[in-house]
Amino acid sequence: MSTVHAEVSAQPLSPARAEAEVWSPECGGVVVFSGIVRDHDGGRSVAALNYSAHPTAEQTLGQVCQLITDKHPGVRVWASHRIGPLQIGDHALVAACASAHRAEAFAACADLVETIKAQVPIWKEQHYTDGSKDWVGIAT
Repeated sequence: MSTVHAEVSAQPLSPARAEAEVWSPECGGVVVFSGIVRDHDGGRSVAALNYSAHPTAEQTLGQVCQLITDKHPGVRVWASHRIGPLQIGDHALVAACASAHRAEAFAACADLVETIKAQVPIWKEQHYTDGSKDWVGIAT
């Protein structure tokens, strides 16, 4: 069907907004994914994150959303990724897919999230509770 929304933002994300905006009267299935900052990674305690994005990240996110709508006909797509400092419990990624039936919405949303993680140039700097930090998503 269409890409409803594709954005990289420093503003807090809202799963309720994603659900409301992706839904339309012909859609009986809406799947919303929330990627939320957790307090651990790889056995280490995480205090906070900072996301950075390449200047083309939003354009790439739009292209990924279009790819998903092309690959999953009849699906509406909504995605937003946060940048900047985030705390434990903040939404880092919200993605939603709507379609006439649930199976298509689930499949498209899973595909959308995996493709965003693989292709959109956004990187995570993790700050650990011991004062150390490292980058995730950047080859070093």
